[in-house]
Amino acid sequence: MSQLSIQNISMRFDLPDGGHIQALKDVSLELNSGELMSILGPSGCGKTTLLNIVAGFLAPTNGQVLLNDHKVLGPDAERGMVFQQGALFEWMTVEENVSFGPKMRGVYNAEAKDHVQHMLDVVGLKDFGSKPVYQLSGGMQQRVALARCLVNDPDVILMDEPLGALDALTREKMQGLVLKLWKETGKTIILITHSVEEALFLGERLVVLAPRPGRIHKVYDLPFADQGVEGDAREIKAGPEFVENREEILNMIWSMEEDIMAGGHA
Repeated sequence: MSQLSIQNISMRFDLPDGGHIQALKDVSLELNSGELMSILGPSGCGKTTLLNIVAGFLAPTNGQVLLNDHKVLGPDAERGMVFQQGALFEWMTVEENVSFGPKMRGVYNAEAKDHVQHMLDVVGLKDFGSKPVYQLSGGMQQRVALARCLVNDPDVILMDEPLGALDALTREKMQGLVLKLWKETGKTIILITHSVEEALFLGERLVVLAPRPGRIHKVYDLPFADQGVEGDAREIKAGPEFVENREEILNMIWSMEEDIMAGGHA
């Protein structure tokens, strides 16, 4: 039995002029507990729309999302979200940001405080708890965002371009942290990215969406995420199997983008 079931999801946005945009069409995916899935596709293919439906921020036009055998009807603590920009409270300290969820739920007891400290340690911010967020680098802010999500102990973590705003070196370091957290916590993760290399490296399963209306074009089962937990990222990414998959998917995405530019898709 899958933990997360995305069943025949379609999403249509009606426009004021009477027209509409069909963002997604008949998307179905099954995720098992502890699986890390990356989703890739050309601009405008509905990646973020799909993630927002799973998060409960949007209600689909058709279809449903089931988590642990119950229907997703809105936002809930069982699904945690990490955004491209951390969506942090910049005037608060690191510790105040990470403890915000437990405080809002009224469960910020001694055990919760210890858990916050543990999460700060896990993401490498043990000595930065009293620092205001605005004083941190982009990479450190994303570490805060990850810790804030994890401290709520969600069943599923949803990541929308979480590393997209980072420089190349920081991004690669953060990819390693995502894999470390995935293995240590056993969380189910869905990650949206525009980077083919990142999608290949982080996804046990990589889903390529076709241009609007977004639908599943191809699915890859990959070994690189498991390899990356202990192995050298640069070595893995330079390997022949990784390069072959990267070039195949790059060509696939480029072809889709060219079709879009030529007017092949609305």
